[in-house]
Amino acid sequence: MTLDAPHTPALNETPRAPEGAVGVDGIGCHAGRETMLAAAREAGAGETLARYAKDYPAGPHDQPQSMCPAFGSLRVGLRMRRTATILSGSACCVYGLTFISHFYGARRSVGYVPFSSETLVTGKLFEDIREAVFQLADPGKFDVVVVINLCVPTASGVPLRLLPKEINGVRVIGIDVPGFGVPTHAEAKDVLAAAMLSYARREAEQGPVQAPRAPRAQEPTITLLGEMFPLDPIQIGGMLKPLGLAVGPVVPTREWRELYGALDCCAVAAVHPFYTASIREFQAAGRPVIGSAPVGVDGTAAWLDDVAKVCNIATEKLDAAKASLLPAIREALAGAPIRGRITLSGYEGSELIAARLLIESGADLRYVGTACPRTPWSERDREWLEAKGVQVRYRATLEDDLAAIDEYEPDLAIGTTPVVQAAKSRSIPGLYFTNLISARPLMGAAGAGSVAATLNMAIGNRARFTEMREFFSGVGEGAAAGVWPEAPKNLPETHGKASKPKANREDGAC
Repeated sequence: MTLDAPHTPALNETPRAPEGAVGVDGIGCHAGRETMLAAAREAGAGETLARYAKDYPAGPHDQPQSMCPAFGSLRVGLRMRRTATILSGSACCVYGLTFISHFYGARRSVGYVPFSSETLVTGKLFEDIREAVFQLADPGKFDVVVVINLCVPTASGVPLRLLPKEINGVRVIGIDVPGFGVPTHAEAKDVLAAAMLSYARREAEQGPVQAPRAPRAQEPTITLLGEMFPLDPIQIGGMLKPLGLAVGPVVPTREWRELYGALDCCAVAAVHPFYTASIREFQAAGRPVIGSAPVGVDGTAAWLDDVAKVCNIATEKLDAAKASLLPAIREALAGAPIRGRITLSGYEGSELIAARLLIESGADLRYVGTACPRTPWSERDREWLEAKGVQVRYRATLEDDLAAIDEYEPDLAIGTTPVVQAAKSRSIPGLYFTNLISARPLMGAAGAGSVAATLNMAIGNRARFTEMREFFSGVGEGAAAGVWPEAPKNLPETHGKASKPKANREDGAC
């Protein structure tokens, strides 16, 4: 596909997509990754895509299995107070994204600007988006309006960069989150979080900003990077208190003004290590970043060492904090042992720290797969796990996860929905990582015993899976599958024969 060189419109000129741009009645969003990438570069999105390729390297394969990446950015906006979100994309994509958002508890509307091939190619779609932003920019209701380009508008070069940065005091942020440029929904959270941090950082550099809603801590704070179970920041705060520190906001934040508090910190803890663009914004603000997380005894001790180093905490105070915290974690781990062989995978980005906790709980963990990329902030976790004999796979695919199940024959497989389904079909208990592991506390003494009961119960159910498999043997397989690549053979005589209609009665009734 050949496109003309992109035309850069002036600020007062209606932007037009290049001739031959991707359209809903042409190759559209099902054209394939390479075609969409080429079209997006020709349409002027090359710089954005190059930055994404550097921040979120794809690895040896194109893309791991994950839900639509744009869900991550959408989720960040929907969880923030006084934030409006507009999607620009194909109607089928918008339907799916809004459905999954409400499935995960969103309680507000999602804006949508529909388009056709004509409005896309002529530039009318950009005008419609601009009009929608102006209609939503009510300072009495919103602090920020977020506009998200999905695959087709990104590939067609719809220039969200030309939207006004502020309307009536309401900030406007436009981002491109195409499935062919951002590998996972977890990393799409970083795309929007970083865009907001960048905007907030520039505001703070220009003068006084609005104070956070919650009272500001008197002690220096540690900002936490990555969505986590609500109890975890509280646990981390308890660990920081003996050091004379306090826990700061969690990024992605729940309100715009919390971004200022997140930037005003002693250090940033990259609990989820794939927030590459957000880390870049914190580093631009002069904030040091530490990796890993306070999970288990080893993880907590090493993490406290890092915090003390970057925040200049005295050795005596650090040693006293360890002496008060580590015994309780060690006792919690000993009181809730996990017995069994396990494989673990997921796409949330917390897989490696969850794996560390399972090993310290006594689990025989053989494999950890994460859909997220390898970064400097997960190196300590990778080294620790590999030293324990665990196979660590970044950008893991479904095929990688299933191969691990076949190789290690675990007593329990923790993973995504298709991994769990495949494990159960093999009579192996399976648990969904996102809902049953990631949605529990992992930090400190509270995290130490949080998953043991669930995992041990699942491991103990293996005999039931074997019994069910034997009972339902053959159901949904072969001729009973309902999907036949060729005509069925050797079926009973009743199969495939239409029943003969009954003769009409003399009165004419059937």
